[in-house]
Amino acid sequence: METYGQWTNAQLLTCLFGGRGNYRACESSLEPLFAGGFGKLPHKGTILREIFRRWLNEQMRQGAVMNQPSVVADYWRLAFKGQPHESFWVMFLDAQNHLIEAEELFRGTLTQTAVYPREVVKAALRHNAAAVLLAHNHPSGLAQPSEADRHLTEVLKRALTLVDIRVLDHFLVAGADLVSFAEKGWL
Repeated sequence: METYGQWTNAQLLTCLFGGRGNYRACESSLEPLFAGGFGKLPHKGTILREIFRRWLNEQMRQGAVMNQPSVVADYWRLAFKGQPHESFWVMFLDAQNHLIEAEELFRGTLTQTAVYPREVVKAALRHNAAAVLLAHNHPSGLAQPSEADRHLTEVLKRALTLVDIRVLDHFLVAGADLVSFAEKGWL
C-alpha cells in the first residue's frame, strides 16, 4: 500500500471524493505530504500539490476562512512551496469570509517583488471582495518580516479601507515557517 506522509491512497481518495460524506481523513495538517518530496517522481509531487490546492480551495469556499486557520496555513505553504522567487498573493473573501478566489498578483526576484496598491484594489473590486488575506514569501527561508513588509501592509490596509474592504491578515511564508501579522498585533 502506497503512502504519502501519514496518508494512504484510500485516505487521499476519501479526502478528494468523499466517503459517504465523511471528510475526516483530511482534517489534520497536509504539511507531512510535502515535507520529504516524492522520491524519483517529481511530477507526482506537482500533481498531488495541485490536487490538494484545489481541495483546500474547496474547503475555504464552503466554510468561513477565518474559522479554518490550519487550512489557510496549509494553502499558503503549498502555494509558495519551492518557489525560487518572491511573490505576492491575495485571497479574496466574500462578506461571510468564504473564499472567492486566491490569486498571485505579483512576482519578483529572489529578494523582492514590487506590489502596487492600485492593482490590489482593482483586483479586490473585480472579485467583489468584502475582505482579503494577503501573503508573500521569503525564498531565503528567513521568516522575519521587514520594515518594508509592515509598511506595505499599512499602505494596502489604508487603500482597501477607502473602498470598504477589510484586510484580515498578512502572512509571510518562509519554507515551513508562517508568520501572521494579525497574530503579531501588526494589523
